[in-house]
Amino acid sequence: MTNNKKLVSILLFVLLCLTACTSHEESMSMKKGEKTDKSATFLFNFTPATLDPHTDDDYTAVRAGVGETLVKISDDLKLKPWLAEKWETKDNGLTWTFAIRKNITFQNGKALDASAVKSSLQRAINQSYAMRNALKIKEMKANGHMLTITLKEPIPKFPSELVHPNTAIIDVHASNIAKKPIGTGPFRVLSFDQGNQVKLGRYEHYWNGKVKLKNAIFAFNEDANARVAALQSGTADIIYRPPLESLSTLQTDPSFKVSGVPSVRTHLLLYNQTNDALKDENVRKTIDALLNRKEIVSSIMNNQAAAARGPFLPQFPFADSTANDQRGIASARKYLEKAGYQIKNGKAIRNGKPLSLSLVTYSSLPELPLIAQLIQSNAKELGINIKIHLVEDSDEYLMAKDDWDLALYSLITAPRGDASYYLSTNYLPGGGLNASRINDDKLTKMIHQLNSTVDDAKRDQLAKQATALINRKMLTSSIVHPNIVVAYNQKVKNWTTNPSEYYMLTQHLDVTS
Repeated sequence: MTNNKKLVSILLFVLLCLTACTSHEESMSMKKGEKTDKSATFLFNFTPATLDPHTDDDYTAVRAGVGETLVKISDDLKLKPWLAEKWETKDNGLTWTFAIRKNITFQNGKALDASAVKSSLQRAINQSYAMRNALKIKEMKANGHMLTITLKEPIPKFPSELVHPNTAIIDVHASNIAKKPIGTGPFRVLSFDQGNQVKLGRYEHYWNGKVKLKNAIFAFNEDANARVAALQSGTADIIYRPPLESLSTLQTDPSFKVSGVPSVRTHLLLYNQTNDALKDENVRKTIDALLNRKEIVSSIMNNQAAAARGPFLPQFPFADSTANDQRGIASARKYLEKAGYQIKNGKAIRNGKPLSLSLVTYSSLPELPLIAQLIQSNAKELGINIKIHLVEDSDEYLMAKDDWDLALYSLITAPRGDASYYLSTNYLPGGGLNASRINDDKLTKMIHQLNSTVDDAKRDQLAKQATALINRKMLTSSIVHPNIVVAYNQKVKNWTTNPSEYYMLTQHLDVTS
């Protein structure tokens, strides 16, 4: 009987353990289900035509957490390793060696190695004129997880170029990269409805930690008021750049949170130098003098911006602040007279021809058309006729066409904490974003010298000199540095507004039940 009792006791103990374990597993499973079966909808203000990270100017793949680059930029604008764990150069920036992280897979299970990175970067420079000009890659050699890149010329800050989302590393053998790129990020593309949204699913084998959301939607709507309506109705959890006039309403509603941080973006006025009138710097200075930056900050930007004295935020060591201080109608009239114009019958005329200009901008940043109207109104007082044209794909329009004179544009000018990219792409002849067709010998020489200089202090000084020249000749008018403003439901957790505007849907993003 004693043995039977012992046997019964043992069986009861095992049964209790199994019951407890099963109950615990079910409980853990429920908790796990509660934690992982979550989704969020993010509503962005630009509508991409493609998801191909090598050609998409809206950087959707990186912003949506699908693609990742070798190097990234931190919230304090410092370079950080990402898919590359380290890098080095031994010849002042002509040859670079990158150690690619091990144990990373693409979202189709293929292993990431140096050969895959080489293929992706080669495709990027083949597909993108801007990347080909910026990277200046002569040769790449892959050996296991080591990638050696030889450049056509030394680039001391080459790793910062690999922060650009157009260098995102993807599986180049994927069947439909435009609609379903295969990257290494926390989210994989389930479907792409062009003009509407990207549906995303968690990549279960993501290399850099647990992905908190099971699903996400990266949606698009260029109508700022519609984005607010979507947040208020609950069809969107996070919206990018709500209209500034709506901020007070959102800030006083406990259901929502509003995040605003200074960005490295600058709203700019471009001058097309194929226009004979705009080749005269006094005409450009006339238009610039009509830009009442303080009024723009207060009345149009709702104080969510800072007046710009150049393309770079003043806290950068390479920012120059010697902007033209001659503002207002009186100053504008003096510059106009220097350019040889007279105001007759309410029109600014030179050599019998009235000064009439076209101004191109776009509405996905709703403040830009408002700034355009302010310029138009002020110019009218001087007899200058400005016609405003709204276009959809401003990048393609400005680069491909010459039938515009002025353009209100917005650019991330120093996303990697360095001046080279912006100056090279926007002011060098043939630069990938040189829509103004600027070709200034002195400026070109400065930028080339900057791009070949290693010492940081000397680089900062050269960038300051280049920016001072841009300001002095008014090759571009820097208007304001806007804040990045994001509004989201209070249930959203771990949202971070990155000043570079590159990283939006991350593995940390979460929502409460």
